[in-house]
Amino acid sequence: QVQLVESGGGLVQPGGSLTLSCTASGSIFRLHAIGWYRQAPGKDRELVARITAGASTDYADSVRGRFTISGDYTKRTVSLQMNSLKPGDTAVYYCNAYVTTQSQVHDAYWGQGTQVTVSG
Repeated sequence: QVQLVESGGGLVQPGGSLTLSCTASGSIFRLHAIGWYRQAPGKDRELVARITAGASTDYADSVRGRFTISGDYTKRTVSLQMNSLKPGDTAVYYCNAYVTTQSQVHDAYWGQGTQVTVSG
C-alpha cells in the first residue's frame, strides 16, 4: 500500500499565497513522478503541476508563473507554492504519485484532497 498525506489548504483572499505539501509513504520501490491535481465543483479533475524524478516539471497554463512545484525525492515529499491566488483557483487539490511498488506494480495513487478557497 502507498499513502499520500497532504497538508496546507485553507481560505485565502485574492492575491494571497498558500503552500501545499504532500508526503508519500508505504510500499514504494521507486517514485517516478509526484504532483498536484485539482477539481472544482462541476468540473473535471485537472493537472496543476508535477515534478518527475529527473526534476522535470509540468504546469497548467492557468498557473504557470504563479505556482511553483518543488520535490525532495529522498524524502518523497512535494510542495506547491501558490502565489497571486485567484477565485478561479478554488478547488479541492489532490496529491498524485506514480510509483513502482515493492511488488513491482506500476500504479498511480491519490491523496484524500485538501480544500483551497480563494475568496474575500
